Amino acid sequence: MGLFDGVMGNASEMDAQEAEKELTELLSTTEKVEHAYKLIRDLMVFTNKRLILVDKQGVTGKKVEYHSIPYQNITHFSIETAGTFDMEAELKLWVSGSAEPIGKTFNKQLSIYKVQSVLAEYVC
Repeated sequence: MGLFDGVMGNASEMDAQEAEKELTELLSTTEKVEHAYKLIRDLMVFTNKRLILVDKQGVTGKKVEYHSIPYQNITHFSIETAGTFDMEAELKLWVSGSAEPIGKTFNKQLSIYKVQSVLAEYVC
């Protein structure tokens, strides 16, 4: 993914093995990365056990927040597709114990339907 794509917010599918290498210290011994998506520096990683949202912060990206969500804690989710003039699609996740949803925004380059399909596979 080039710098221009990152600035424009273009999301892309990431190789699962590459994501697994990046998250080696975070994963349990029986956990495997099955799908991963990259948006600029952040990641959305689907393992066989949970969803991991990776938020790289600061100028250097050395400070990282890992948000781990077991699939059974996702109460529901929604997608909003990009329109003709609206260039962004959005995914919202509601997690038990939290009133506000977690939102992730995607550019048209990555099909929000594909991300939704992967999420539905684990949650439904």
